[in-house]
Amino acid sequence: MQPLDYRDHLLDVLKNSPDVQRVQVPEGTPYPYPLAVTVAGRDQLWQIMGQSADGAQKGKPTAPVHGDPAAWTTAPVTAAPDAWLGGVVGATEATDTRKIDVWTARGKQNPGLTVFFHNGEKAFVRLA
Repeated sequence: MQPLDYRDHLLDVLKNSPDVQRVQVPEGTPYPYPLAVTVAGRDQLWQIMGQSADGAQKGKPTAPVHGDPAAWTTAPVTAAPDAWLGGVVGATEATDTRKIDVWTARGKQNPGLTVFFHNGEKAFVRLA
């Protein structure tokens, strides 16, 4: 899924999350495809980037492929921001999502997610 499309998807998902007080696409940030979220009274700015599937033509999205939804773990809003977001993303049980990798669960200091899609594309969602 292309970064702009994934940002729009996250915008819709987060609008429906009971833990989110505000979500919007901010203007004037230095980050491509930003998403501003207020959750549990904390402001978060996420940046969405993407990687095309192997062999894909530059600038052309790969057709979606559907399969089993990704395994996921629910995390409270008090957990690491990427763990919480990974749970929100996983709870959608999207059939185009193959795997959700929460960076802090692997010991990384910078919070973020890698979302792997069944069609070979990836979305990188990092806390800016």
